[in-house]
Amino acid sequence: MYKILVINPGSTSTKVGFFEDEREVLKESITHDASFLSKFDRIFDQYEFRKSTVIDFLNKNHIDLKELSAVVGRGGIIHPVPAGTYSVNEKMIEDLRNAPIEHASNLGAVIAYEIAKPLGIPAFIVDPVVVDEFIPLARISGLKEIERKSRLHALNMRRVAIQRAKEKGGSLSDFNFIVGHIGGGISIAPFMKGKIVDVNDASSGGPFSPERTGSLPAGDLVKMCFSGKYTKKEIKKKLMGKGGVVAYLGTNDMREVERRIDEGDDFAKLIFEAMAYQIAKEIGADATVLKGDVDEIILTGGVVNSKRLVELIKERVSFIAPVVLFPGEKELEALALGALRVLRGEEEVKIYT
Repeated sequence: MYKILVINPGSTSTKVGFFEDEREVLKESITHDASFLSKFDRIFDQYEFRKSTVIDFLNKNHIDLKELSAVVGRGGIIHPVPAGTYSVNEKMIEDLRNAPIEHASNLGAVIAYEIAKPLGIPAFIVDPVVVDEFIPLARISGLKEIERKSRLHALNMRRVAIQRAKEKGGSLSDFNFIVGHIGGGISIAPFMKGKIVDVNDASSGGPFSPERTGSLPAGDLVKMCFSGKYTKKEIKKKLMGKGGVVAYLGTNDMREVERRIDEGDDFAKLIFEAMAYQIAKEIGADATVLKGDVDEIILTGGVVNSKRLVELIKERVSFIAPVVLFPGEKELEALALGALRVLRGEEEVKIYT
């Protein structure tokens, strides 16, 4: 039996889980006071504090460090890499320390490494947000100075794709799927025989989401940027955090939006249906990448719990392929399973260089 410690740092919480093989034995979401975290100049400066919360979790639940087989952390903003499970090394930690984007996930690998190293056990990350398996055609943007980048919810998307392939009696490389993660951000990607060959940039492209703008008319965005009304920081916040549904309706809670619709709010209904429309349109575009050879469309993420949204999407895409649902997000499980596949020899561990 393999015993695996899983660590997933978020903006104001650290999620920790303890697994025995596939079985989730314990998990906890440890909430951190935002005002306390704001005292740190950089997210990386939170390392010792975040690590101490993980150690407290282990001590509180009487988990003996010496029994652990591996420690796995959420992958952060490293250089683009193919999908898979990676051994954490000094090069990865150095790149996370100097990451161009400040994000709490940058701490996952570091905490895992520092816990695992004195124990002589491996530390891993699994399918970070920078997974990049693009075909050359997908990189071309239309402007020579700008290349399309792969940024997506790879961890949860690959977890459900691998699970669905197993349910269908095969492996991921046997199928062509279109996988959509629909949460605070949205990623929709064609999986061509297991490879994520294209995807909308979940931070600034594709459909608008509960709190992100997705793709925008470029000319109008340029005018806004040079209007003198906004700083660069304010524009970036509009694109990611204050865009999408929250820009129109003042909330990123899709349950609240549906409540308004039920009370007769026509504008809320328009915005809700527009998001579903854009998601369906992106799925249709991905079908062309796969030349129409689509085995299934898989939808996952928290917003997939909305039956209303799912039905609106199905109305437009069911002619392409059957739609299969995996509501919610199981990132701790995805991290544990990625480590487990390597420990069992089902996958080769990848080395970050």
